[in-house]
Amino acid sequence: MDEAIRSRYEVVIGLEVHAQLLTKTKAYSSDVNTYGSAPNTNVSAITLGHPGTLPMMNQKTIEYALRLGIACDCQINQHQHFARKNYFYPDLPKGYQITQDTTPICTGGQVLIRKEDGEKKAIRLTRIHMEEDAGKSIHDVDVFDTLVDLNRAGTPLLEIVSEPDLRSSIEAYNYLVEIRKLLRYLDICDGNMEEGSMRCDANVSVRLIGSKEFGTKVEVKNMNSMRNVQRAIEFETQRQIEAIENGELLSQETRGFDALKGRTISMRTKEAANDYRYFPEPDLPPIEVSEAQIATISAQMPTLPNVLFERYTKQYGLSEYDASNIIDQKGLALYYESLISYNSNYKASANWLMGDIKSYLNEQGIDISQFPVSPQRISALIELIDEGKISNTIASQRIFPALFQSENSPLEIAQSLNLLQSSDSNELEGYIDKVMELNVTEVQRYKNGEKQLIGFFMGQIMKVSGGKADPKASNSLMRQKLDSL
Repeated sequence: MDEAIRSRYEVVIGLEVHAQLLTKTKAYSSDVNTYGSAPNTNVSAITLGHPGTLPMMNQKTIEYALRLGIACDCQINQHQHFARKNYFYPDLPKGYQITQDTTPICTGGQVLIRKEDGEKKAIRLTRIHMEEDAGKSIHDVDVFDTLVDLNRAGTPLLEIVSEPDLRSSIEAYNYLVEIRKLLRYLDICDGNMEEGSMRCDANVSVRLIGSKEFGTKVEVKNMNSMRNVQRAIEFETQRQIEAIENGELLSQETRGFDALKGRTISMRTKEAANDYRYFPEPDLPPIEVSEAQIATISAQMPTLPNVLFERYTKQYGLSEYDASNIIDQKGLALYYESLISYNSNYKASANWLMGDIKSYLNEQGIDISQFPVSPQRISALIELIDEGKISNTIASQRIFPALFQSENSPLEIAQSLNLLQSSDSNELEGYIDKVMELNVTEVQRYKNGEKQLIGFFMGQIMKVSGGKADPKASNSLMRQKLDSL
């Protein structure tokens, strides 16, 4: 598309995120809520929608919704009721979905993201409401038939609806990153889009820059990764602009995203709210959320990513890059918090976590929760470096690998391997004399003015000493020796 044409338009995006909750049982029954079971095994008469069966509210669903609402600074509606949303799909046995219509548990609130230029931007939320999931239709197992797995039917969901505040596919991507991070920090959803436990629908429209009126909205579904959400928005933006430029009328519709071809495909015209024939759910009593319940949950909230980011950058002096990488995963942040509880070298702790430890995790294909070395032992290793007893190189190349083979402290390992740095001048002079004997040509070049060779000599000292020579003391003595020639 011609950039001059594209620059005349802006895209307006609102996202609807569905998060499956990590409850042990389903939203309105005691059926097991777990991923990966054999098809149609986590079902009962309630899940199957048999006549005469009655739902019962899962209290954990309410608690998890309150956690997210508090984290996003939402208003909590203390008086709520459920509604029936009527529509037919093969994987929705009851023929309706129990959801919240006019009284969502949370309204308002916001999610902070970082724009492409690094600036913060608040994305307003319209609502967060509780509902149940449908089953899963499977189209790629049988050539002739669609198969239905009802294990997912009745799984508790939170639907998180944003205001149309997003203005680029990158902002949409960053918003999803923040939502997933919040869900994981709160321990209410694992956020695994590839497993369907977090799903996203994007409402996309375009308008001329400066216009106050929204364009015709298109809803894009069937996206199983944050990258595909970004790709779908980019395609849909271009498609809509080209249609408008060609004088075509856009229709409000639902489109799917073909990840292989990178394009959206029309599925159906968009339903209006009255198509669902909402009415109050007669089998579930109204919900009352007390101030005491809200206060209890608020007191149990973990420290959230944005708070950690501010602390790490402003109080601990970490770069925004380091802080972002640490808080990206809750497990890394927890390990870092434990690490700095044993030492106050915040930068070195971050370097070890994002360097040697992260490399080990990647090599082993494991999560930080499976890392076998305690924060206390890594902290002791950092202290050895800070005290000048070992070098960073020795710590990384010799002692860190030994921590996996021995329960001894880093100091004990350094002693047993004879790795403790020496600052004894007599011993250092011995190393220096040997280096000068072995490198007569370089000594003469230094005397002739090539002072940059000091780096070469330091490398040779580390080599002949096996890394035991104290770098600072060695550097000073080496210069004295060379300059006195």
